[in-house]
Amino acid sequence: MSTSYVHDFSEGDRGMADLLGGKGANLAEMVRMGLPVPPGFTITTEACRVYLATGAPPADLEKEVAAHLERLERGAGRRLGQADRPLLVSVRSGARHSMPGMMETILDIGLNDRSVLGLGLTPDTERFAWDSYRRLVQMFGSTVMGADPAVFADALTGLKAELRAADDTALDTCDLIRLTETYKDLVREHTGEAFPQDPAEQLHRAVLAVFASWNGERARLYRRRERIPDGPGTAVTVQTMVFGNLGPDSGSGVAFTRDPATGRPGVYGDYLPDAQGEDVVAGIRDTVPLERLASLDPRSFARLRGCMDRLEAHYRDLCDIEFTIERGTLWMLQTRVGKRTPGAAFTIAAQLADEGTITEDEALGRVGGDALAQLMFPAFADAPADPLARGIPASPGAAVGAVVVDSAEAVRRAERGERTVLFRPETTPDDLAGMVAAEAVVTARGGKTSHAAVVARGMGRACVCGADGITVDLVHRRVLTPDRVVEEGTVVSVDGSTGAVHLGAVPTRESTVTRALEAGTAARGADPAAHAALTLLRHADGVSRLEVRANADTPEDAARARRFGARGIGLCRTEHMLLGERRPLVEAMILASGAEERAAALAALLPRQRADFTGILEAMDGLPVTVRLLDPPLHEFLPDLTGLSVALARDECRGARPDPRRRELLAAVARLHEENPMLGLRGVRLGITVPGLVAMQVRAVAEAAVARLRAGGDPRPEIMVPLVGAVEEFRLVREEVRRTLEDVAAETGIAVPCPVGTMIELPRAALTAGAIAADADFFSFGTNDLTQTTWGFSRDDVEASFLPAYLDRGVLRDSPFETLDTEGVGRLVETAVREGRAARPGLPVGVCGEHGGDPRSVHFFHSAGVDYVSCSPFRVPVARLEAGRAAVLGHGRE
Repeated sequence: MSTSYVHDFSEGDRGMADLLGGKGANLAEMVRMGLPVPPGFTITTEACRVYLATGAPPADLEKEVAAHLERLERGAGRRLGQADRPLLVSVRSGARHSMPGMMETILDIGLNDRSVLGLGLTPDTERFAWDSYRRLVQMFGSTVMGADPAVFADALTGLKAELRAADDTALDTCDLIRLTETYKDLVREHTGEAFPQDPAEQLHRAVLAVFASWNGERARLYRRRERIPDGPGTAVTVQTMVFGNLGPDSGSGVAFTRDPATGRPGVYGDYLPDAQGEDVVAGIRDTVPLERLASLDPRSFARLRGCMDRLEAHYRDLCDIEFTIERGTLWMLQTRVGKRTPGAAFTIAAQLADEGTITEDEALGRVGGDALAQLMFPAFADAPADPLARGIPASPGAAVGAVVVDSAEAVRRAERGERTVLFRPETTPDDLAGMVAAEAVVTARGGKTSHAAVVARGMGRACVCGADGITVDLVHRRVLTPDRVVEEGTVVSVDGSTGAVHLGAVPTRESTVTRALEAGTAARGADPAAHAALTLLRHADGVSRLEVRANADTPEDAARARRFGARGIGLCRTEHMLLGERRPLVEAMILASGAEERAAALAALLPRQRADFTGILEAMDGLPVTVRLLDPPLHEFLPDLTGLSVALARDECRGARPDPRRRELLAAVARLHEENPMLGLRGVRLGITVPGLVAMQVRAVAEAAVARLRAGGDPRPEIMVPLVGAVEEFRLVREEVRRTLEDVAAETGIAVPCPVGTMIELPRAALTAGAIAADADFFSFGTNDLTQTTWGFSRDDVEASFLPAYLDRGVLRDSPFETLDTEGVGRLVETAVREGRAARPGLPVGVCGEHGGDPRSVHFFHSAGVDYVSCSPFRVPVARLEAGRAAVLGHGRE
């Protein structure tokens, strides 16, 4: 049976998004619902994949397109490009995943030098016809034929300046004829060929251009950022044109069934009279709020409201709708589940659950840990009353950075570690790289539905659109306001929640969501997003199987982690307690010439460690605290070898008497120097080779636990041995731990229950987990080192050298240090869990690497059967949310 590559809108539904793309599937769904959709057909993603694989469309595609076009022409009673009242079509991309503005659109296919006259037969349509023709030449010339879009923009700007026209609507028919001819000349000049007059050729080439745009630079960048796979390709919709630029009784707009910035129900969106839809999203003319349509065209507004209500009820979510009014008749051009800010995502999910539209599990599935993390970012405090500029608050957030006026500069500065704010007259898809690099985006034109707003919301960037009175001077690289000149490089602060742009760096304050998470309460009306986040987190806690603990090394961090909902400490790194003023004591231990000196240095460290553990156990009273024995190479506590050598050489050159202490330090540093210190004397190897070190640390933990028990507390310490590669290593250290615990019990009369387990952070440990589990009370995966040793990567080295190139060239889809490599490291985790529990049924297993706070990694750990994940205190709410989502979504890999 032959494959059908083309489907009429009447032949699909929204469940066919993999085949028809999101746009095609949703158009088909609206047709099934009986909504007013201009007729058309969809060319499938399968056809695109054939084109991308072979460089040519499927053999029968042209015949199929011709057959469906003929059916479209019969229904319309007009033919594509005919001389009298021609049928015109749009050609748009439509991938499975929403990629707003990232791929190509060509409108008004079918216009040529003859059909433009037939479209403009009457005086009231003549201007409209030439306006449509010049748009086609511009879009086709740049998108299909490869001319630089800037040459068309410059020609339009020059003509408006010559005529002193404020915007495109001030150009009359003669002006537009002249502009169209200029555009055609530019096409020939910059591409070497004439603008094609054959409508069939226009359609064929436009379809192929949309296919090719799937692999365009901005589309690939967007997919990398949004973690959209490269394989599916895009569908292409071919749809009968309806026109919003036919006069004051026509127009185009974008509507949202709820506010995509805050989640509040109501009428939200933009409308532009006498305009095509591309004018609305491009932000080249200032729109009016959608509610103004109620007075401009009450009948169409009422119909639109009815369609909006039906779509939200049908999709059970915020819907983003594009529509056109052609001489008083409403047409629905597109709908999709709308992009929204993190705050709106939580608010809408909680609202829909409260309304009974969706279940609590569905609500939890619609939010994510990355969005929650963004809500925990700081906001501005006490911003100046008189801002530099004020515009439409299109995407919330507080951002500070240096002014840049083009994307290339934003990227260059970001590569140098600088924070920037991208100012543009309006953004286009070509600005995506700059929007990714910048902290915030400000545009002089556009509204809440412009390209800048939609993309910024999807990326979580602060964004202000349509900033009053600003001019972005691209020639002199500056921003002009009515009363000042702001040069590129000037630091500004952007408040995407209020729409204000301030000169200088405005101080920030803790976010209201963070405060609510710590307090455990938030008023619904005062901050809907915070209330929604708490509501959904409570539900996540109720359904999750994974427990969430924290990586914390101080009583303060432990207390904060507990306020954020941590159910214990999964990693307390004792080396962090030995820095600062305690470092000389570690030096003394390392430099000790004999057992007595070493014992004295350890005795000096003991009370300090005991005090630390006492505070941490108190903060986590009643909850487990896993203490990792000293892990890093000892040389990290000593001065730099090169620095010491240079200092001594300088003393000798000056004839000064060398400092004996410095010589002693140099000898010790030289003795401990390693070529690969992260693979050298550290972890369990320290415990075995440095007498008394394990006993001191375990005694500090045990004595702290005794102190807490005497105070009426409920301490639950656990000892974790790091970097074990062989069970024999673990047995030696475990025996010393057991002896020390027995000694403390004999001295105090109080026995402290203290499980002893190990970190699985070496491939060998994972592969011999069965043997190690026979002696270990628990496992905890140190996924940071397990990733380094599995890949043979030094994190500090590769992140600054070749890792960015690997990500850009697709060798890696994600950094394995940010999201767990499930194919390699993940298989070691699964092997260790399976073999460890086979040897010791019920073996507790955790994760203490920072992957424990990564949303996608949490889903994998859920599927791998891990009992808990541990992460930094600020990531605890994120991990809690994802643990619940993993339970309700029921999957571990994406």
